Amino acid sequence: MAITAAHVARAPRIRLGMVGGGRGAFIGAVHRIAARLDDQYELVAGAFSSDPDRAAASAADLGVARSYASFEEMAAKESRRKDGIEAVAIVTPNHLHAPTALPFLKRGIHVICDKPLTGTLPDARRLAKAIQGSNSIFALTHNYTGYPMIRQARAMVAAGELGDLRLVNVEYIQDWLTEAVEASGQKQADWRTDPARSGAGGSTGDIGTHAFNLANFVSGLTLDTLAADLQSFVPGRRVDDNAHVMLRYTSGARGTLWCSQVAAGQENGLRLRIYGTKGGLEWGQENPNYLWITPYNKPKYRLTRGGAGTGPDAARLTRIPAGHPEGYLEGFANIYAEAARAIIARRDGTALDPATTFPGLKEGLEGVAFVDACVRSSKKNGAWTKLAL
Repeated sequence: MAITAAHVARAPRIRLGMVGGGRGAFIGAVHRIAARLDDQYELVAGAFSSDPDRAAASAADLGVARSYASFEEMAAKESRRKDGIEAVAIVTPNHLHAPTALPFLKRGIHVICDKPLTGTLPDARRLAKAIQGSNSIFALTHNYTGYPMIRQARAMVAAGELGDLRLVNVEYIQDWLTEAVEASGQKQADWRTDPARSGAGGSTGDIGTHAFNLANFVSGLTLDTLAADLQSFVPGRRVDDNAHVMLRYTSGARGTLWCSQVAAGQENGLRLRIYGTKGGLEWGQENPNYLWITPYNKPKYRLTRGGAGTGPDAARLTRIPAGHPEGYLEGFANIYAEAARAIIARRDGTALDPATTFPGLKEGLEGVAFVDACVRSSKKNGAWTKLAL
């Protein structure tokens, strides 16, 4: 009988562990959905909480047999098992990213980490050294880079369809911290407004890093200096909840970035606009399947995810036909899928598809350095400041 594609054995699922993300956690569930969407991972172990009882209860909820009281124990014991985890997802508050990742990297376990890379620049540098000295793949879940129309936008910029870039405008605005909800004990607000756990940046670290990363990813530009004006509008809040940042790129292009978590009436307003000598583009996360193109002196037109006019960069991350919305979870899943391709290629010793793209150490370092530069600039009354990479 002839062997067809239907008879070819698929690659075994990647055995995945998770640190954090237990009962009451938002982002852990998002990561688990993303990991399962393309059936490339199997969650087999976890240290879901620093509380052993909560960790065990969370594992039982999820049907995960191997529950650990600490990530150190998990890294040590899983690395000694023949069926131990191949990769770990880190979904803890920012200050735990580096200490959690280090024991897994030391043992050659791949790491998929929530953003930002770390809460502080010294921790980011320490983690970077470990990543560079490891044989492990490191992926950072800047999930908006996984949206198909963002890949389309990036490809069009790279092909010169906008000409020489002049202007970049990106904003990420929300309203969920308009009041002091952290005072009520709300879990997500509690740690995100605590500089010991979030880092020195509030809105800049939580959503400003997403905006900065997205602008860099699509434009391909390199930042030279920034000037930042950070505010903590809610009385008693210890980190910024609003920031206006001016950007100067090495190419001579100019940009602005606004991030806010006190913009009343805004839910998840991530928007990007880029303009060059031949035209511009516009994209908004709340309608992520559309990309607006504004050619100079010609009519504005819209490209649709999965529709006519989109190229292979968008198509390879598109699952369903045009008119069926894809968004946040699928974007997250695309980062997991891209990381899976790299992990499987490394495991099998095969060549990696050069189209595979996901954020990693470089983007992580840039994000933490961005927050650090914003804080330093604002303390100096908006002085122009370089990233301390």
